Amino acid sequence: VALLALSGRALPILREWVAGEPDCGVARALLTLATGDRLDDAALKEQLVIAHRDARAAGERQASLAYGVFLHTHRQYRLTADHLVAHFARWPADEPAGLMLGAFSACGDAAYRAHGDDLVERQAALAGPESWPWTSWLASTRAEQGRVREAHELAERALELYPRSGVAAHALAHAEHELGAGRVCVEFLDRWLAADPQAVQLRHLSWHAALQSIACGDFPDARRRADAALPRADVGMRAATNWRLLLVGQTPAGRSDPGLVRELLAAPGGMAEVFHTFNLALALAVEAATEDLQALARRAAADERPDYRDVLAPVVRALAQITAGRPRAAADLLNGLGEKAERIGGVRVEREIIQDTLARALVDAGDHTRAADLLRHRTTTRHHHTYEDLLLTTTAPATATGTR
Repeated sequence: VALLALSGRALPILREWVAGEPDCGVARALLTLATGDRLDDAALKEQLVIAHRDARAAGERQASLAYGVFLHTHRQYRLTADHLVAHFARWPADEPAGLMLGAFSACGDAAYRAHGDDLVERQAALAGPESWPWTSWLASTRAEQGRVREAHELAERALELYPRSGVAAHALAHAEHELGAGRVCVEFLDRWLAADPQAVQLRHLSWHAALQSIACGDFPDARRRADAALPRADVGMRAATNWRLLLVGQTPAGRSDPGLVRELLAAPGGMAEVFHTFNLALALAVEAATEDLQALARRAAADERPDYRDVLAPVVRALAQITAGRPRAAADLLNGLGEKAERIGGVRVEREIIQDTLARALVDAGDHTRAADLLRHRTTTRHHHTYEDLLLTTTAPATATGTR
């Protein structure tokens, strides 16, 4: 339950479980799933070999779970997704397997993502409305589909069933971002996190709270939250917060070290995932590192992967144009993307920053009407939209003078 809820108690409980039952393959597999990103390749393989061996001795379901963990921790997301389809066909609504549902979206393929959505709907129906894990996962699915009211209702239902559901809390944060809930959402997240300060999603939900503070114009609170909850090495969420602040002429929070950003890009696997690379580009944009952005755009344009060549490259080139003071060129690049911008990866809340950047570029280029049309669905449906109003206001952009 602690692992399904993304509780801060999950790791200690899993470690106790493995220590008490060292021959339990599922326990070892789930611990490896939770800690795999901290293990080197040799340690990861060792733990998974042991887990799969012991799981096979326990039964076919246990072995299937362990094999799914093997695929997921090795970032074989398409194979993980295919495996989950077969797993759920044999063991419907199996809750531990639900921990790997993110594989469908991580494939970076719209067809896989849609197939994953359908699978969640079917499994949630099989599990029934009293299953808080599956209600939580369905809420997340609805939020990403833009079915915000349904997502909100499902998340609240899951939290009624089990108030510590981290997946439901996260789904609610996504829905309330789309609704512009502002301070109401911040207060909920503060209460929820206060009950478990070690929750797995502490940083991410703190980031959501910062975005809600930005939405209602409380920029000092957004900076405070970013600096309190996001380590300097957490480049993605920090850059996403700071770039939003800069777009509306506000001073950023503490920034990431640009040297670290360059190291991450140059490291093996530095461009392994398109959304991760995009976040590093945002960090460079916060630093107004135009030459670095131009170099990254050239690198992406020469990449054989279509998402890098056709989507990431023009987005990074647009960021370079903005930092160089050429908003019209940036707007033309981003306008040319259209719906392809979705292929940058991430989720709706994260991808929205591309639309933010286009709106600012249009305003700075003097095209207020197109910018207003672009954001009309947000300014007319969100309760708090001070941020969007400022995006549509001609203002001198802030310089990246925040502390590091």
